[in-house]
Amino acid sequence: MRVECINPFVETSYQVLKEVLGGATVTRGDLYLKSTAMPVMGVAALVGLAGDVEGRVLFDMTFETALNIASKMNGEQLTKFDDLAKATISELANLITAQAVTKLHELGFKFDLTPPALFAGEKMEIAALGGSSANSVEALIVPLITECGKIEVNVAIRERM
Repeated sequence: MRVECINPFVETSYQVLKEVLGGATVTRGDLYLKSTAMPVMGVAALVGLAGDVEGRVLFDMTFETALNIASKMNGEQLTKFDDLAKATISELANLITAQAVTKLHELGFKFDLTPPALFAGEKMEIAALGGSSANSVEALIVPLITECGKIEVNVAIRERM
């Protein structure tokens, strides 16, 4: 994974969260790599990438964090993870990835992304990319801590061979 492919997702996640949460403080936790199948916290918005780079970006959070963010973005207190909350979290993933992709296009990378797919549930896992360990891609996990809770930006991308 090249740093210049990952940084736009990290920077954009930070900036967009700060903006949509009304200038709230956003703190970046310690980055770490994860190479095995990993459990998600409850709500995960997944965006696929294909082209010069391939892989995925996952925005992972608890139901409580997702509700807090959706409430803040909609200017009203949401009490259940309904269609409005789901659409809001999907739009957050869309905003972040669209801006990150624009930065990557400016660096000369050409690729497409899928619309966000939203997964919500208990005891879910996201498996590593690729079938064999030689083809698998480590995911870089970037924890972002906000007043609404923690969001983990999980980036697993590689340049196409």
